[in-house]
Amino acid sequence: MEIPIFTVDSFTDLPFKGNPAAVCLIENELQDDLYQSIAAEMNLSETAFITRRNSMDFSSGARFGLRWFTPTCEMPLCGHATLASAAVLFYMKKNVNPVLVFETMRGELYVHQHEESLIMDFPLNKPNPQDQHEIKDLLKAAVGNLPIQDVCYSPTTKKLMVRLADTCDRSELVSLRPEAESLLRNETTGKIKSLIITLKGAESTQSGYDFYSRVFAPWVGVPEDPVTGSAHTVLAGYWSEKLKKKKMLAYQCSSRGGEVKLEIRNDGRLDIIGQAQIILQGTLKI
Repeated sequence: MEIPIFTVDSFTDLPFKGNPAAVCLIENELQDDLYQSIAAEMNLSETAFITRRNSMDFSSGARFGLRWFTPTCEMPLCGHATLASAAVLFYMKKNVNPVLVFETMRGELYVHQHEESLIMDFPLNKPNPQDQHEIKDLLKAAVGNLPIQDVCYSPTTKKLMVRLADTCDRSELVSLRPEAESLLRNETTGKIKSLIITLKGAESTQSGYDFYSRVFAPWVGVPEDPVTGSAHTVLAGYWSEKLKKKKMLAYQCSSRGGEVKLEIRNDGRLDIIGQAQIILQGTLKI
C-alpha cells in the first residue's frame, strides 16, 4: 500500500515555524492500530488522516472524513492538523470547492480560503472557573511560584487553563519549563488532557497581541504543543469576555512560535484564521 503524505507547518508564514502536522490522504479506511502506528512513526504532535467521501477524488470532493492521532492516542479535535489538511487539499490537490467540510468526532468542521489565510469554523468552548486548591500541586508543577490570576477548566475539551497575573510578562511565560513527569504525577484522574498557560498582552508593546499562551499535553504524548488551534477554542471563550472583544490576535510562545487570529461569530461559533506552509511531500509505503 502507498499513501501520499505531507508535512505542513501550521499557523505560520515561514517554514520550520508554527506547528508541524503530518497529513495522509487515505482512499479507504484503515484499521485503528495502523493509524496509530503511522502517527507514532511520524512522531509529530498530530498526524491527520483525510478520507474520501462519496467516491469523489481529493481535487473535486467537498466533503471528507478527518481523524487526528498523536504518537500515543486519537484526539477528538485538532486545529493545526485541520488547517494542515485544508492546506494540502487546496494548495497541493488544487481542490476546486470554495468550502471544504470535514466530518469528525466533534461534528462537521468547515474551512475556506481568504487571501493568504485559511479560515476554520470551529466550536467555541467557554471554560468554567476551577477551584485552585483542588489542583494546587499541579499548579505548582506548572508555573512554580508565579502569581496566578485565574484558573478555568473546559470539560468538553478536558483542558485546564491557567492565567498568570498581569504583573507577569511575556519573558516569564517563555521561561517556564514544566517537567512532563511532574505534570503526569500530579494529575492522574484523567480529567485533564492538556494544560494551557496564558497571559494578557501588554498594552505598552507594539505587537498588537491580545494574549499569549503555551500548551503542554504530556497526558496524550505531547510534552509541548507548539501552536494549537483547539486550545484557542478555550482561550477565545475566556479572553473574549475578559477583553470585551470578538476579534483577537494571539501568539503562542513555544520555541517555534505561531500567530492565531480569532473571531467569534454571531452564531456563537469561532473562526480560527491562520496560514500554513507545506514543506515536505512523499509516499508512505506499508
